[in-house]
Amino acid sequence: MNIRIINKSSHALPAYETAASAGMDLRANIEEAVLLKPMERRLIPTGLFIELPVGYEAQIRPRSGLAYKHGISILNTPGTIDADYRGEIKILLINFSDTEFIVNNGERIAQMVIACHEQVVWEQVEILTDTVRGAGGYGHTGV
Repeated sequence: MNIRIINKSSHALPAYETAASAGMDLRANIEEAVLLKPMERRLIPTGLFIELPVGYEAQIRPRSGLAYKHGISILNTPGTIDADYRGEIKILLINFSDTEFIVNNGERIAQMVIACHEQVVWEQVEILTDTVRGAGGYGHTGV
């Protein structure tokens, strides 16, 4: 699948790290390092602009290494980039740890997964079909 991209950063285009990778790492495109204090959130630019085909979205997800080692995550995860968005991809990072974290230019700060999706047409009804689960919600199957 070909996707049009503008790269205004000084970094290489996002790429898959392994043959079976679902996500591509996104890098910070900042002039100066950004200090993230505990529980602080900041919008970090990437310098990337994309044009997705209708029926696709780009999902922005945390990097597991940053989450595990430093408590850094994405606040609205997964973030969604719709096919009609043409602005810069920016990453909403949050520091869940109790120590400061410095984001440097070129640092891998998120993953982007391109995914196909459908749009629904609602069919309003009065009754839904029965299932074994029924209305069983959170924790209904036990531990």
